[in-house]
Amino acid sequence: MSDVKDRITELKEKKGAVILAHNYQLPEIQDIADFIGDSLELSVKSEKIEKDLIVFCGVDFMAEQAKVLNPGKKVLIPTKAALCPMAALLPRWLLERYREQYPGVPVVLYVNTHADAKALADYIVTSANAADVVSRIDSDRILFGPDANLADYVAEKTGKEVIPIPPSGHCAVHQTIAPIEVQELIEAHPDAEVMAHPECTRETRKLAHYVGSTSQMLRHAKESSSKKFIVVTEKGLVYRMQKEMPDKTFIPVETAICTNMKKINLDNLLKSLQEEIYEVEIGPDIAERVRQTLIKTRKLLEK
Repeated sequence: MSDVKDRITELKEKKGAVILAHNYQLPEIQDIADFIGDSLELSVKSEKIEKDLIVFCGVDFMAEQAKVLNPGKKVLIPTKAALCPMAALLPRWLLERYREQYPGVPVVLYVNTHADAKALADYIVTSANAADVVSRIDSDRILFGPDANLADYVAEKTGKEVIPIPPSGHCAVHQTIAPIEVQELIEAHPDAEVMAHPECTRETRKLAHYVGSTSQMLRHAKESSSKKFIVVTEKGLVYRMQKEMPDKTFIPVETAICTNMKKINLDNLLKSLQEEIYEVEIGPDIAERVRQTLIKTRKLLEK
């Protein structure tokens, strides 16, 4: 493994590449990455990097987002198998039908959506800013996709009618974290603070002391006086938390594993760098529409 890591590091320097890794990636991928974060954090970070070759260790929509924000750079994803099933639940054609069914209702899409669908959105949000954005939109009725649990969380926070599109959209990892599973961890660690991702079901979220995105949970853990945490999201985040806060204890939900995130490994990362595969391509018209929607969303948050 060390030989592969050395070759990746050497090749990265030779080609002037930067490696970005999501919080859910394998530990060895996190260790070799230049930057770690959530999907939008990494994409925004990539905009500020002068290097022209980006290797994005995350699922497909994340690499697409990086390409949208960096049209002049080459963006690679180490394997085409790193797909996001939730993003696939809201294809462009289905979103078009919902827009026809609800004329004039603002469409808010979670960043976990493919670029061709994002091009039809009125606003694009992250799990960290979704509630804030929706609260500022001048409408009491919102179409929100593709995560129904996040839509429910946003409705709770804003008091607005948030219509999930599709109604059953979900992240399989967070959807299958059962409340009983979290309750058992609470009983085993009564002194622990519980943090949960808003993609979890309402029943699971109710067991948490704090609900937030991966970046928000990381920040909260650093600022909290608590010394022990139950982390209710994909277990890859715990590796980063434990590494950055060795004086605290982080307990994962052991069954919360995104197999698609784990399809990226050192071998295919090395191959991607060597052969500069697989390059992410987004049509210029689609990319520009998504960029304009992101700018519009940022301006709304600045008001």
